[in-house]
Amino acid sequence: MTINRRHLLTTTAAAVLAATLGSYAHAADVTLNIGYQPIVEPSRVPQADGDYEKATGAKISWHKFDGGADVVAAIASGSIDIGYVGSSPLAAAASRELPIEAIYVVGNISEAEALAVKGIDKPEDLKGKKIATPFVSTSHYSLLTALKHWNIDPKTVQILNLRPPEIAAAWERGDLDGAYVWDPVLSQIKKNGKILATSGDVAKWGGPTFDAWIVSKKFADAHPDVVTSFVQVTGKAYASYHADPASWNASSPQAAKIAKLTGAKPEEVPELLKGYYFPTLKEQASAQFLGGDTVKAIAQTSAFLLEQGKVPAVLKDYAPYVNAKFVTDAAKTGL
Repeated sequence: MTINRRHLLTTTAAAVLAATLGSYAHAADVTLNIGYQPIVEPSRVPQADGDYEKATGAKISWHKFDGGADVVAAIASGSIDIGYVGSSPLAAAASRELPIEAIYVVGNISEAEALAVKGIDKPEDLKGKKIATPFVSTSHYSLLTALKHWNIDPKTVQILNLRPPEIAAAWERGDLDGAYVWDPVLSQIKKNGKILATSGDVAKWGGPTFDAWIVSKKFADAHPDVVTSFVQVTGKAYASYHADPASWNASSPQAAKIAKLTGAKPEEVPELLKGYYFPTLKEQASAQFLGGDTVKAIAQTSAFLLEQGKVPAVLKDYAPYVNAKFVTDAAKTGL
């Protein structure tokens, strides 16, 4: 990070003091806009506790979004710097060559996203039915992948573009036959519906999905220490969960904080956390994640989106849109 030394810093002592404290002082002048989604995962806890502000020294403004496509649009417009997205919006953004980088894989999606239906017993019954999902989301990608696996033409299904809160309302009104969506809305609608397929199933059919934190390259280049601190705090939250998952029970302060930020009920939080595999900070830079497979997954998702007409073209190389440097630097803290 560039240190802003004013003309008054003329003595050697002042220069030494600036070198020691300048980075933090400059960070304190930084406004970091973060776009999050109300998804049940460990980093909601440090978000609630103000740990990101303490670690980065930046003034943080949190912005809630209901879908990854909106997060990507906000980063593209410059209104947020770091955002939470699924692999499908990430692939769409990279394919359009937006200046973003994936800096942390939140988790591989398994039971946390699924296709819930009413009055439908088998995949063939989906034809002609109203199925909602947020377009260009991981759920949308998984729905299309599932239909392809079942040899069902998407054009024979009425696929509606609705955000999670809209899906919950439409489901309660009885306007939908099904929806592919994520928790906590998924946990709500499946109470009077049945699960036809989960994203864990879809992963086995060749369509793995994941969530990730992305950053504007402009912000990352200007404030690398702030981004590294953000990653450190996120990794610490994951380490805390992995150390004792049982302590994150329904009556725990962690569950209460997560519930407040996501709309889930505290008693639902422990089970919802099991819907993901949360990689540790040390795993992040491995070949299984940012060090290799994340790039491959983005390329694979992009190819599918091109096939579906959701992106104009695919790139020869998606590596520039994945940056393991921040997790590598953050891991040096010993988390």
